[in-house]
Amino acid sequence: MQGATLRSKRLTEALPLLPFLAVVTVFLAIPTVTVIVNAFITDGSFSFDRIGALFSSTALTALGSSVLLSASTAIIGAVLGAVLAWLIVSSPPTSMVRRAVISLCGVLAQFGGVALAFAFLATVGLNGVLTVWVQQAFGWNLAGSGWLYSLVGLTLVYTYFQIPLMVIVFLPALEGLRPQWREAAASLGASRWQYFREVVVPLLTPAFLGSALLLFANAFAAYATAAALVSQGSPIVPLLIRSALTSEVVLGQAGFAYALALEMIVVVAVVMTAYNVLVRRTARWLR
Repeated sequence: MQGATLRSKRLTEALPLLPFLAVVTVFLAIPTVTVIVNAFITDGSFSFDRIGALFSSTALTALGSSVLLSASTAIIGAVLGAVLAWLIVSSPPTSMVRRAVISLCGVLAQFGGVALAFAFLATVGLNGVLTVWVQQAFGWNLAGSGWLYSLVGLTLVYTYFQIPLMVIVFLPALEGLRPQWREAAASLGASRWQYFREVVVPLLTPAFLGSALLLFANAFAAYATAAALVSQGSPIVPLLIRSALTSEVVLGQAGFAYALALEMIVVVAVVMTAYNVLVRRTARWLR
């Protein structure tokens, strides 16, 4: 009787989660299973042909460019975002500037896709406002040879939303530093530099690395911004998937797109697993 009551109570507590589980199933689980199955099924039979296509020069070049783009923007965003987060924490909790910057970071971290691409095109594109003004005033061509539409331009644009995202995810770790730790270190004769090196850095390293991995996954999976900037060519994996699905020159590449999607799932899964491990280590001292 008691066991039945306990099961009924657990079922009642789980009912509010059913809508969430339905959304996860429809928009995450089913697409993931579909990608995995179709990456290995060719003409109704199991085959590694589509997986083998991932080792072609085109696929490897796109993967290398995606990793380079994601790693560079993650490093730049992590370093600059950590510095900005440190400056925010250094200000009083009731400061209007602090609250304004945090709110702005929350907005900018979600400002991506076509809107962000258009903002850069309208500013420093071939006929952008700033490009035209600098050209008329100083004779310099900011657009150059179209760098905005290459990996260099994507790095700049991606960094725009990576920095505020780093502030949001890294700020709790900085706020978790106890003032008592600084006082204890000072009472033991530690200088400010020694406290930073021996206490702050070891404590914040897992959180910093975890945040950087999150930025990497965020950039690796981004599509809309790159698609709006790069209309021709497939320099990164998401754009190569688009090319495989929509190409009118080489037909029947949907299977290759499934393999590329599986490749992205594996990379993001590995990165997010490492991120969770580092977050757990950080959570031990944030409690």
